[in-house]
Amino acid sequence: MQLDIRAQTLLKALVERYIADGQPVGSRALSKISGLELSPATIRNVMADLEEMGFVASPHTSAGRVPTPRGYRVFVDTLLTVQEIDEAALESRLQPKLLSNPPQKIIANAAQILSSLSQFAGVVMTPRNESTFRQIEFLRLSEKRILLVIVAPNGEVQNRLLLTDADYTPPQLIQAANYLNQNFGGLSFEDARTRINGELRQLQNDMTRLMQAAVEAGSDAMADHSDDMVISGERNLLNVADLSSNMTSLRKLFDMFEQKTSLMQLLDVSSKATGVQIFIGGESQLVPMDEMSIVTAPYGVNGKIVGTLGVIGPTRMAYERVIPIVDITAKLLSNALSH
Repeated sequence: MQLDIRAQTLLKALVERYIADGQPVGSRALSKISGLELSPATIRNVMADLEEMGFVASPHTSAGRVPTPRGYRVFVDTLLTVQEIDEAALESRLQPKLLSNPPQKIIANAAQILSSLSQFAGVVMTPRNESTFRQIEFLRLSEKRILLVIVAPNGEVQNRLLLTDADYTPPQLIQAANYLNQNFGGLSFEDARTRINGELRQLQNDMTRLMQAAVEAGSDAMADHSDDMVISGERNLLNVADLSSNMTSLRKLFDMFEQKTSLMQLLDVSSKATGVQIFIGGESQLVPMDEMSIVTAPYGVNGKIVGTLGVIGPTRMAYERVIPIVDITAKLLSNALSH
């Protein structure tokens, strides 16, 4: 539904004032802050129209109005002026925390960065490796005991112990690893397993069994090597009255962090989009609480999207400040993991 310039200006002023102080905004206050030379009576008429259209609501305890989820949506989609920040200065401040670390440490640091800059909770969905491997190695530990070393596409290293029926010599292990890396590197373990069954008939049976054992162990290792997401700063949300004002809200908040299912669904949807996405509680069924919003952005490795990060906070958050924080952190995380 299209709003005229006057209605847009008043809605923008109302949302910005409500985000700033959390109090319902009256017509007299709007006449002062909107910059429009309108009488309080005219503003009341516009507010009544906005309320009828579902963009604002009147709490029972006040004559002022507050934005609805629909009002927040119009605000963030069409009326919001994103805050300009010194991107170069922020990058120089954050890059040391995202470089020269293992991938899991980089991801944990990214979640902490989002939390500290926003003062809400930061979340990062860990990369979906799709059970692929870049390289594997076999190390003979003792008779019939082999250490399988798996290097994921993002550089993450996983180890698994293989107990074999045969005793393989180091040259045999090198031969098997070279064959797997040259022919199957970059594929999923499932694809490698299928091709091994069909293409390795010319090799000795025990060598085929070794490779089959390796891809099965590798698939298991990549499936359960880490949590699906990293969350930092959950305690910050306990200081947000809109989210922790009663026991029902607190219970929903802790259930969300304990179960993680709804968050995973939301982050998974966000990973299929481009750029910053804003999910507003009460409007999006993916957000577990009506009073909550989540600002997300996808990140990638070498140009391929592998996950999503974001900030979890109240609907009454400073979107103009949080959006560039999420956007820049996603770019820095992509660069760090790609390098």
